Amino acid sequence: MELFDFKEGNGPVPAHKHINGRGWVANTAYVSATAFVGPDVRVFGTAEVSDYARVFGYARVFGNAWVSGSAWVSDNARVFGNAQVLGVSRVFSCARVFGSAEVSGNAWVSDNAWVFGYSQVSDNARVFG
Repeated sequence: MELFDFKEGNGPVPAHKHINGRGWVANTAYVSATAFVGPDVRVFGTAEVSDYARVFGYARVFGNAWVSGSAWVSDNARVFGNAQVLGVSRVFSCARVFGSAEVSGNAWVSDNAWVFGYSQVSDNARVFG
């Protein structure tokens, strides 16, 4: 059994490298075989990355977060808490999506923007700055 320290305060936990991209995934998290998790990505907690979602760069998906569809999370973005990133949406740069927020459709969240609480960003919306 391999152990990896996700640096969230729990020390080394059982984890593995994802077959599609070689990013670290905690054994408590789920990443589908069709999803891509890049080599510097970390998915932990009970987070899920499914369908054809792509997580790359130095992005982190954790807590109970869910990334699915053909969504992208990249660069230094963070998706955590109970947040959801769905559809063909994009979360990138240093953006944060957390709490129970949802980003869906073709929405983009970028730069240093935060989407949190019970917020919903959808359709072709762009949140940045």
